Amino acid sequence: MAPVGEMVLGLPDVRLRPFVDRYVGYRERADVPLVRRESAGVFVVLILGWGAPLDVTDPRNAERGATKVDSFVAGTFDGWCTTRTVGVGEGVELLLAPLTARRLLGLPLSELTNRAVGVGQLPGHWLDRLRDRLAETAGWPDRFALLDRVLAGRLAASPPVDARLDWAWRWLVACGGQGGVGVLAHELGWSRRHLASRFRQDVGLPPKMVARLLRFQQAYAALTDVGATIGPNAVAGTGAGPPTESAAGAGSPGVTRAVDWAAVAARCGYYDQSHLIRDFHQFAGATPAALLAARSMGG
Repeated sequence: MAPVGEMVLGLPDVRLRPFVDRYVGYRERADVPLVRRESAGVFVVLILGWGAPLDVTDPRNAERGATKVDSFVAGTFDGWCTTRTVGVGEGVELLLAPLTARRLLGLPLSELTNRAVGVGQLPGHWLDRLRDRLAETAGWPDRFALLDRVLAGRLAASPPVDARLDWAWRWLVACGGQGGVGVLAHELGWSRRHLASRFRQDVGLPPKMVARLLRFQQAYAALTDVGATIGPNAVAGTGAGPPTESAAGAGSPGVTRAVDWAAVAARCGYYDQSHLIRDFHQFAGATPAALLAARSMGG
């Protein structure tokens, strides 16, 4: 049985938009256990929820996860994980850039790398208090306004990150992870070792892994637009064109489309298709074709 619920998107105050892209309010009822596979990414997930708790599990190491939490922070991950819940849950989700999370949380992101931590375990307990206030506030507009006030105050009270580190992060994002780490270190006047140390401390992952994840995120985003991933030589239902993986056509059960994953790989800066498939296995736990097929079937 599919979960039943609602999702409401909120746009942060204009002062926060350089730091927070959007708020996602949700209310969801799952009458049977609902398990989701969450892909890796160079972002920090913040869930402030009330109601049914979740389990967050890293299949590589159970100690990295969190059990029976309604509110948690997940640092930058270099592998996929799962969430499991049953019952009625409600809350707000934010996806934060690492350096923004560094300022809001007030701790090095190296302490959260590949970890999900209940907000009650974080210093200051301000997220605990914010969660309680959100639960007591009626209506999504007022909840989003409360988030605006609290997050703006936290950012105003926190020191900015090192301008060189901020520039390095923006450089990698701007080139989609396709720029060389050696080139970046040279531009900064840092050694590669120093650059890696700073990224591990404040982003949670070394720059080479950050670049891989940025490339993966672009490729993963292509799954939301089947048309963008159909190669020019691919013909629906024929398998024409170069050897590719195939996936069920969106909205057309039983119809198979050949997707030119090699073209997607080239566009996202991969050496070849096999490297893209490798990253999907590591970061999403399945091939892109399998994920696209599951998406087209409503999975």
